[in-house]
Amino acid sequence: METIAEVDTLVTPDKIHLMIILNEEDNRNRKSTEELEASMFRVLKSLSIDLKKSLSVIDYSSEFKKYFLAGQKVLKTKMYSLILKDAQTVGKVMAGLEREEISNVSISKTEYSKSEQLLLELRAKAIMKAKRNAENMVAPLNQKVGKAIYISDLETASITSQLQGKVAGVQIRGASSIYGSRASENIMIDFEKMEFSSKVNVKFIIE
Repeated sequence: METIAEVDTLVTPDKIHLMIILNEEDNRNRKSTEELEASMFRVLKSLSIDLKKSLSVIDYSSEFKKYFLAGQKVLKTKMYSLILKDAQTVGKVMAGLEREEISNVSISKTEYSKSEQLLLELRAKAIMKAKRNAENMVAPLNQKVGKAIYISDLETASITSQLQGKVAGVQIRGASSIYGSRASENIMIDFEKMEFSSKVNVKFIIE
């Protein structure tokens, strides 16, 4: 007896990567990159975010990059990666940074931290579903399903590669900065749930 079974589930991302770019030319009051950096630290600390665990420099040199423009003018830019756990905190961070004239903030990637364990659980459920399917098929024949002699994982592994590095759909509400004013309230963000699935092919002995 050969049967194919598939199970799936939806989960909310719990590892959200933000890219923060600090540039002295990106704010109306021409604050220096150092001033913007200090403001960013202040905002994140006020939200009880662990900077050592969640914040890192993503600039390839880990130092200020210098862009030489016309004449002797120099632009200093620094890029950070910030990892947060939920949409509510993401909204608070984006609104807080916006109020400090740090608006070059983007969501670069979303992940589910327990994806490997979830895929293992889904694979097990798919195998059990395959067994139930087989039992239902042989029941009218007054026969039973015996041991499984072949199991093939058809698609579980491909789900990880499909999700890796991609950003789930994002819906932003209350971002007054989009219309040219400073964000007076926290930005409300909703993330589309991520889909995980497992599909197996199982062959059983019929008794």
